[in-house]
Amino acid sequence: MGIPTLISQRLGQLTGSMLLTALALGSAEAAPTDTPLVIATASPTGVYHITGRALCRLVQAPCEARPSDGSMDNLQALRVGEVPFALAQSDLQYHAVSGIEGFAEAGPDESLRALFSVHSEPFTLVARRDAEVETFDDLAGRSVNIGNPGSGQRATMLQLTAAQGWSLSDFALVNELPADQQSLELCHGNIDAMVYTVGHPDTSIRQAADLCDAVLVDVEGPAVDALLESTLYYSRAIIPAGLYYEDQPEIATFGVRATLLASENTDPDLVYKLVSAVFDNFERFTEFHPAYSVLAPETMIEDGLSAPLHEGALRYYREQGWIESTASSEKPATEDGAADETNTDAIEAMKNDTGGPEEDG
Repeated sequence: MGIPTLISQRLGQLTGSMLLTALALGSAEAAPTDTPLVIATASPTGVYHITGRALCRLVQAPCEARPSDGSMDNLQALRVGEVPFALAQSDLQYHAVSGIEGFAEAGPDESLRALFSVHSEPFTLVARRDAEVETFDDLAGRSVNIGNPGSGQRATMLQLTAAQGWSLSDFALVNELPADQQSLELCHGNIDAMVYTVGHPDTSIRQAADLCDAVLVDVEGPAVDALLESTLYYSRAIIPAGLYYEDQPEIATFGVRATLLASENTDPDLVYKLVSAVFDNFERFTEFHPAYSVLAPETMIEDGLSAPLHEGALRYYREQGWIESTASSEKPATEDGAADETNTDAIEAMKNDTGGPEEDG
C-alpha cells in the first residue's frame, strides 16, 4: 500500500476523531446575536485551539476560538486591539513585555496583561526513522520544518539554533510550514525532521508517528543548558514513554508554558467572567485534554507570567484570598529578566486557603 493511500485512510480516521472532540467541546463558537468573546489560538489541530474551545465552552457566552499563525501573531494582534484575548508561549510573552527579540522594533508592550498559565509545552523534535536523527546535533545538514513566521515553535527553534552557534544555512533545507501541514510533509519525504512546541499528546505528532513511523528525539546538550541558565521562562521537560508509539522512550527536552493574555484595555468584567468560569469549574476544565490533568490553580496564576495580572483577573484572585488586596497590577517585568512581583503572594496565599477550587485528582 502506498503512502498516499495510507495517509488518506489515516486522515479519515483522524478527521473522525477530531469531529468527536469538537462535539465534546460543544458548539460554543456558534454565532449568536451578541459580539462574541474572541480568543486567538494557533493551528486548528493544536492544543492551543482545543484550549480556546474549552474556555469558550466554560464561559457559556458568545465565544470564538480563532485560529492564527501562533504566539507572535497573537501578541501583535493584542497590541493593536484586534482581539481581546490570546494564547501565547511564556517566552514570547516575556519578549513582548520587555520589547526584545522579535518585538525589539515595536518596543515594550506596556498594555499586555496576564490572566493565567495553562499546560507546559515541551519543545519536540520529530524525525523520520530513516533520517538517522538521534540528537539535536544531527539536524545539521538535514532538511527541517521550523514553523511558520509568527509561530512560537519557530521563535523557540531560532533561539535554540542561535545558542547552538548555528544559522539557518546550516540546514540542507528550511521549511516554514504551519503545524497542521508539517506531518504530511515529513511523511512525503520532503523533510527529515520537524519541530513543535506543544502540549502532549498532539494530533500532528501522532499523525507523523502513525502514518510514517516517525520518532521523537531527545533535545539536550550545552545549547539547551545555556538557554536554561539565561532565561526564566524555559525549564526542563519530559515527554512520557509510550505516548505515541510502542517503543517510544521517555524523551528529555525543555519547554515553556502556554499562557492566556489580554490587553489592559480588555473589559475587566469580561476578564473576570472568563477567569471565574475556569476556576469555578476547574475539575471540568482539566477533563478537556490530557495536558491539563496535572494543572493546579496555585501554579497557574504564577508560573510563566511576566506581564502584570489583568485587573479583572486580580479581582477574582483577591476575592478567593489567593493574592493580597494590596498587590499591584502595574509593575512591568524587570530589565534583568526577573518577573515582576505582582503575583509573588499567590502561591502561599492559596496553600493556606481551604475555600478555593480543589486541584484535579
